[in-house]
Amino acid sequence: MSFEIRPVTPDDHAVWLPLWRGYQTFYKTDIPAEVSDHSWARFLDPNEPMHAAIAWQNNKAVGLVHWIYHRSCWTAGDYCYLQDLFVAPDTRGTGAGRKLIEHVYDHAKNASAARVYWLTQEDNVTAMKLYDRIGDKSGFVQYRKML
Repeated sequence: MSFEIRPVTPDDHAVWLPLWRGYQTFYKTDIPAEVSDHSWARFLDPNEPMHAAIAWQNNKAVGLVHWIYHRSCWTAGDYCYLQDLFVAPDTRGTGAGRKLIEHVYDHAKNASAARVYWLTQEDNVTAMKLYDRIGDKSGFVQYRKML
């Protein structure tokens, strides 16, 4: 299948939001609307290190990806954190997820980033089949403390 991956524009909010809500449903979370609005504004601000793109198939939005650049003490180049990846259920398994990740890879290379990395839940085995083909497991375990 053929997909076009494009950075979001202000006109894309109406197609981005249902995908973003679908992502939250998948991960059984509910991010407050004001936080989502804040993130959307950041995606559109060229001074922010946050970015978003949408996968399009036949003029229909079928997936999204968000990524963030940040400094690292281990490299001179920034790291690129692929924070959110979502493909609509009826489009999964068609290559859209791979195209979205490859879009981030290309963006990160052009930004001279040293690394692209992401996390997934340990029971997301379907997605991990793709991730195992296009990335390397770090061997690290994540810990967190919500503040």
